[in-house]
Amino acid sequence: MINFDSKNRIFKLDTPNSSYVIGVVDSDQLVNLYYGSKIADTEGLEARSFRPRCASFSPLTNEHYTDSHDFSPDCAPMEYGCNGCGDFRVSALSIKNADGNTVTDMRYEGHRIYAGKPSAEPLPSVYLNSDSEADTLEIYMADRATDIRVTLIYTVFNALDAIIRSAKIENASQKPADIERAMSLCVDLPSMDYDLITLYGRHAKERSEERRPLAHGLQGIASKRGVSSHCQNPFAALVSENADEDSGEVYGFNLVYSGNFEFCAECDFSGTSRIVMGINPNDFSWRLEPGESFMTPEAVIVYSNAGIGEMSRTYHRLYNNNLVCGKWKSAKRPLLINSWEAAYFDFDTEKLVSFAERAKELGMDMLVMDDGWFGERNDDRSSLGDWFVNESKLRGGLGELIDRVNALGLKFGIWYEPEMISPDSELFRAHPDWCVHVPNRKPCIGRHQYVLDMSRKDVCDNIFDQMYSVLSKYKIDYIKWDFNRNISDAGSALLPADRQGEFFHRFILGTYELMGRIRDAFPDMLFENCSGGGGRFDPAMLAFSQQIWASDNTDPIERLTIQFGTSMCYPASTMGAHVSACDRTDYKVKGDVALWGTFGYELDPNELSAEERGQVKKQVDEYRKYYDLIHSGDLYRLKSPYDDGYRCAWSFVAQDKSEALATVVTMRAPEVPFFILKFKGLDPEKRYSCDFDGRVYSGSNLMNAGLNLTRSTAKTYSSVKIYLKEEE
Repeated sequence: MINFDSKNRIFKLDTPNSSYVIGVVDSDQLVNLYYGSKIADTEGLEARSFRPRCASFSPLTNEHYTDSHDFSPDCAPMEYGCNGCGDFRVSALSIKNADGNTVTDMRYEGHRIYAGKPSAEPLPSVYLNSDSEADTLEIYMADRATDIRVTLIYTVFNALDAIIRSAKIENASQKPADIERAMSLCVDLPSMDYDLITLYGRHAKERSEERRPLAHGLQGIASKRGVSSHCQNPFAALVSENADEDSGEVYGFNLVYSGNFEFCAECDFSGTSRIVMGINPNDFSWRLEPGESFMTPEAVIVYSNAGIGEMSRTYHRLYNNNLVCGKWKSAKRPLLINSWEAAYFDFDTEKLVSFAERAKELGMDMLVMDDGWFGERNDDRSSLGDWFVNESKLRGGLGELIDRVNALGLKFGIWYEPEMISPDSELFRAHPDWCVHVPNRKPCIGRHQYVLDMSRKDVCDNIFDQMYSVLSKYKIDYIKWDFNRNISDAGSALLPADRQGEFFHRFILGTYELMGRIRDAFPDMLFENCSGGGGRFDPAMLAFSQQIWASDNTDPIERLTIQFGTSMCYPASTMGAHVSACDRTDYKVKGDVALWGTFGYELDPNELSAEERGQVKKQVDEYRKYYDLIHSGDLYRLKSPYDDGYRCAWSFVAQDKSEALATVVTMRAPEVPFFILKFKGLDPEKRYSCDFDGRVYSGSNLMNAGLNLTRSTAKTYSSVKIYLKEEE
């Protein structure tokens, strides 16, 4: 709900449990008056904008220079802090004007409130299933000296504690201007007494949770790799110092963007905090000609006064319902087996058919043919960009393979890496200038490959045509879309010298356009994104891909921290999780961990023993039994793998509280093994039958007294699942 108090010029944005209050003060300055737990009124909040000047070095706006009524942008909680007009903190917006200066001064001009939500085109965005789900506030601002205009956009959900923010920048002048910094959000909080939670990592060890207190100065995360990256995820949360899974104040920030990003928290001399998030300004600029506009990516803000877990569940519900789209948003996704760890590049038609035959016996739904099916691809040194079938490997052609797999009752999926090109490829020999490069410099090579210049329409058209020729000819039900190196030597042969700063953003826009064209051409296709595993696990990719490989690391013990961190804001339905031939644990542990995600296999099914085949069949049955609960239920993280290094535990609870599934994995046998598992999220009044011991418990008993799992969790690399069902 959004209300505007015209007398006091105050906007109040209400979600079920939070309020976000914006005021227009002084000479049309826009300030943040409050963001936190829901409040009934805004009485007295306007005084929060006039913070006492802490030093004579904080300049005052010259419209009202008096000792009694002073307003300094340097001290005020500015709603969209700009560069050069008295606010010395990290800015949300900086424009280089036609005369070369970078002073930007945005003032309130008007607003509009309406039901529904605007598109963020050409960027992916959160969507509404109906206009009744959310209301939108657009605040119109202008720099009256330069005629640069900004529209701040806030979409407020009625049933979720989520606000979507973005900004549209327009050049209404007669002269060109250059955007040097354009953040999606700016939030000024009146305290710095918070911890910062971020998700750091590397290839095969993505999205590990890190928590540290805020300190004076700048702190934050960023990527300038051309992708959201393995190293830092475009998610951050500010949490009160005592906040845990179940209590405390939490502000979550997640950017719907797959390219270079920045999250920055600045704690200033007055003990306040400024949060900005958006496109990384490093190596970024954007020329705005007269009449042109620029759209920033959306940022999803979630507030919780009931701990970190509630923030996560809000993100999960929002992304499941309002970000993931297409047929496979609600349809049950196939249980797949992927050929990668089973065969790598060493396969032919007969080997793949043998995988499919055994997969069918085990109850699986789809065979995915990974890297190696195209061009002359027998290792990772050639053929990216040559998207035609290697018929020396697939004798009889792709059609014969798919027909044989389909005849077994299995669907068929295929691997692509559309944004890449091998130096040893027909495409590169024909178009060497199509790779990302800087003139007169030989570009760096990674994994024996270059990156295609997706900022170019001719490049995107060529890749689309190649993909379409295969996908339209054969019955293919699934695409694994990979991206296996970061972008260096950033430059485009088609961009003029004064617009090379646009390259990174134009690259990701080109990628989005290509993904959208493929999605629209094949609406029944299931998409799974991958980037060396989880290197591009972000909300923007979820607008195109219903699921994403969480990591190339399929070791179940290693996966615990990966999946735990990923779940901070991404739902289980989006996390590709596979059972592989990892030797460290048995198949029970592998299956129990992989069930925390979109389940599948990555192994040679012909090498399984009779006992292992029996375990796999049981896992397949469990996947079908628990599918709805895992994909649509609420996640509760019960025990962090970071707590003591011994155990990790989590549960899924149906939204109507009728059933629950909890899993405990022992990473290392504890010296003192006593362990009680306490459930969360159950109905305290309901009674639940428990398959662990055959007893019937009240929800209050299970949440407060818990289950004694000492014996069941005392062995290293072991796991136990507990299923609860409401008694009729």
